[in-house]
Amino acid sequence: QVQLVESGGGLVQPGGSLRLSCKTSGFALRESVVAWFRQAPGKEREAVACKGVSSENTYYSDSVQGRFALSIDNAKTTVFLQIDNLEPGDTGVYYCAAEPYWTSEYCLTIRYRFWGQGTQVTVSS
Repeated sequence: QVQLVESGGGLVQPGGSLRLSCKTSGFALRESVVAWFRQAPGKEREAVACKGVSSENTYYSDSVQGRFALSIDNAKTTVFLQIDNLEPGDTGVYYCAAEPYWTSEYCLTIRYRFWGQGTQVTVSS
């Protein structure tokens, strides 16, 4: 049974940092594609960071490039999203997603069957 359990959201001031975690189980993460998506109020869910776990490359959306970093622990069970220099526009619900098979379209929501429950990030002074 595939499970993704997120943690780490919260309320932070502009310029602050957060580290989101996504604990996975039930599949081999090392053979998967993974992504972090966010959904702001009234907007569609968008990919902010995504990659094939076996690949060295990670895609970041233009709005987060240089501030967000996706990483995976050595045990290949947990996916992290380090978020620095937070801006009010980063507010939203953040979801991790995983698909246990390779796809080149690993930043598209429709390519993911397995999702975390979401964690709220609010950036406000």
